[in-house]
Amino acid sequence: MTTYPVRIGIQLQPQHADYGMIREALAEAEEIGADVAFNWDHFYPLYGEPEGKHFECWTMLAAWAEQTSRIEIGALVTCNSYRNPELVADMARTVDHISDGRLILGIGSGWFEKDYLEYGYDFGTAGGRLNDLGDALPRIESRLGKLNPAPTRKIPVLIGGGGERKTLKLVAAHGDIWHSFVDLDLFKHKSEVLDNWCKEINRDPSEVERSIAVGESRPEETADGYVAAGATLFTIGVGGPKYDLSLLREWVSWRDSR
Repeated sequence: MTTYPVRIGIQLQPQHADYGMIREALAEAEEIGADVAFNWDHFYPLYGEPEGKHFECWTMLAAWAEQTSRIEIGALVTCNSYRNPELVADMARTVDHISDGRLILGIGSGWFEKDYLEYGYDFGTAGGRLNDLGDALPRIESRLGKLNPAPTRKIPVLIGGGGERKTLKLVAAHGDIWHSFVDLDLFKHKSEVLDNWCKEINRDPSEVERSIAVGESRPEETADGYVAAGATLFTIGVGGPKYDLSLLREWVSWRDSR
């Protein structure tokens, strides 16, 4: 049975801020002791001024790889629709090397319609986008196995979402980390559904780490329940222009006191 240490992540949402503010927030997050720093893969802000400042995901991750030395980095999550799967694999392998093996490849099927319409992608349907993700994941795996040089390690694949018929089935087949955005009771239910999909393909469910977005909750409010339910990666989201990392400090302190 695989066991995982409790880890704390921070999602530095790349919106409403000059890049220097993001750079400073990342340095502070690493100094505080966060285990993982995520951004997200969108082209416009998700809240606040809809036409506000915003930066692209993967070029930023390459910069983060050079800026940092300890913290893992990744997207929460890459939108599968925006790039050819083979290109995603090559980008991930490259950032993996730049970071000396600290990349998490977060990926999902996509949902933010404005991104699609403004950048010329076919939005289609939720089911169609999930089918595309299902087609892409084996292609990404295949390309990662062909690249020269190869990745520095087996790059962990994080899949975000909670759909019980398609998404969690994909997590069971391809994911190393499952990321969820739900409350504790629903997390327990969906984690059990994931376990059952793993068993269908004869995979040990403990091989999939469980990750949860904790929003603005404090550790004393939610942490113990999620830990008891199997979650080990807890991620706080923070947006610009001022990246307030006080809640991150609380979660890191809680992690260190266990």
